Amino acid sequence: MKHLLSLTLSFFIFVFITNLSLATSNDVEQVLDINGNPIFPGGQYYILPALRGPGGGGVRLGRTGDLKCPVTVLQDRREVKNGLPVKFTIPGISPGIIFTGTPLEIEYTKKPSCAASTKWLIFVDNVIGKACIGIGGPENYPGVQTLKGKFNIQKHASGFGYNLGFCVTGSPTCLDIGRFDNDEAGRRLNLTEHEVYQVVFVDAATYEAEYIKSVV
Repeated sequence: MKHLLSLTLSFFIFVFITNLSLATSNDVEQVLDINGNPIFPGGQYYILPALRGPGGGGVRLGRTGDLKCPVTVLQDRREVKNGLPVKFTIPGISPGIIFTGTPLEIEYTKKPSCAASTKWLIFVDNVIGKACIGIGGPENYPGVQTLKGKFNIQKHASGFGYNLGFCVTGSPTCLDIGRFDNDEAGRRLNLTEHEVYQVVFVDAATYEAEYIKSVV
């Protein structure tokens, strides 16, 4: 436990650089939603597991560990739940086209009042020894290290769906994002050297419109 509590940002960077595969590919293609439509900056999308079933549902926010605010990104354990929609932004570009590998900011469209920001970030949870995804700012993680960088989307190795990655600012290394089950309200999304989280994107507006039609 003392070892975990003494983990530092430099240690995590060293581990990831030496052990994680690069979350980049030489094959660049436009990112599509589940219906084959291009993903565009500013649109709202659900991030869902590529393989639906007992593996859980979409991603949402929850409170974990000693954090006072529900700022940790969790995959809902219930496969029928879509979670909260996110929007993707290409820094410095208003419209643009999102390709695999494009540096992105990811944020929720809503946030709890206690969160400093809706934008995704990486924070280092020393208790469990994982670098996890959350929202907000450093003030939401007192005494906890946060990593600066940009997210990206990569085609999954299977050819179906995608996986998310994270590139640390000032480092050439891009890291994969997977899931970690800490017996909480949902599975955390975290930087990983193991199995990546295979996902698809569902346009929230289209989904809501189709749902309304189905119940009218």
